[in-house]
Amino acid sequence: MINNRLRTIVWALASLLLVSAFVACTPEHPQSTFDSHGPVAEAQMGLFNLLTWIVSVVFVLVTGGLLYTVFKFRARPGAPPPQDIHGNTKLEIAWTVIPVILLAAVAVPTVQNQFYIAAPPEGEDKLVVNVVAHQWWWEFDYPDLGLSTANEFHVPVGTNIEFNMTSEDVLHSFWVPKLAGKMDIIPGKNTTMWFKADTTDADPSTPEKDSFYGQCAEFCGVAHSWMRFRVHVDEQDEFDAWVEHEKSNAKDPETDLEKEGYQLFLTKGCVACHAIQGRPDAVALRGPNLTHFGNRSTLAAGIKENNNENLKVWLKNPDDLKGGTIMANEAAVYINPDLALSNSDLDALVAYLRGLK
Repeated sequence: MINNRLRTIVWALASLLLVSAFVACTPEHPQSTFDSHGPVAEAQMGLFNLLTWIVSVVFVLVTGGLLYTVFKFRARPGAPPPQDIHGNTKLEIAWTVIPVILLAAVAVPTVQNQFYIAAPPEGEDKLVVNVVAHQWWWEFDYPDLGLSTANEFHVPVGTNIEFNMTSEDVLHSFWVPKLAGKMDIIPGKNTTMWFKADTTDADPSTPEKDSFYGQCAEFCGVAHSWMRFRVHVDEQDEFDAWVEHEKSNAKDPETDLEKEGYQLFLTKGCVACHAIQGRPDAVALRGPNLTHFGNRSTLAAGIKENNNENLKVWLKNPDDLKGGTIMANEAAVYINPDLALSNSDLDALVAYLRGLK
């Protein structure tokens, strides 16, 4: 009875594991590596498929031979003891040579892919983006264009994008699954990678244009799983217009509520961490640049839609959306009761920040 029950549990767990594996391999997920949209991701996907088929064939042959041997030469009642043998030289040579050939066959495309993904092809145009990883947000600088943004960035479709990456604190990893494999970002060291997006829409099956999801893929602290970002792929004219707008100064507050929010931004300590282009009293760089924050689709490093309701929740207590943030632990309005934000303060700050378009 116990053996039957144990066997049932084992089969159930194995079935669940198999189903989970198939579900995890769907290309429909926003961060699926099985839905490649660029040459780097396609090259890595091709290598993955090749290796999968090779190891699958090896698994079937080895497991099949093992099961055959176990069944064929199993102990039987009344059977004499098996005869001792020294070995089989031809068989031993075969199972040594065949793996060497397989490894050599796998090594060739692997090395080719390593060289291909190391740097953009020579002679082709490229756009350089410098990435600085922080706990727990992203900084994106375009050195040739003279602009900087945070947690979301834009690239033109069909253009090679070269990334120079470093970390301000701990080990991170940059990953946009549909465009390229991940690359570690190491404090005090510069790492590089590149990708090219061949479509502006990450999910053509939906009516709206979807951005590409990215995230940190190396454990970096308590808010690691919430360290995300978005990649917007534009047509060239759309990208040029975005660049021109991003290089402009932040919009002046217009309504009385926005003006009140701007004064709160100055007096409540926000300027101690955040920069806003065109505001000489807001030049700090410890937190994300907020110059055109109102145009971003997400807030809190890609985890929530950028709307009034979510922004108010974030400003009231960042830990309610993203536990462990430096903002919640060190910003004056959260650790000094005398500077705490009232409900009307929150409404004013939301109006000002959402108006930065």
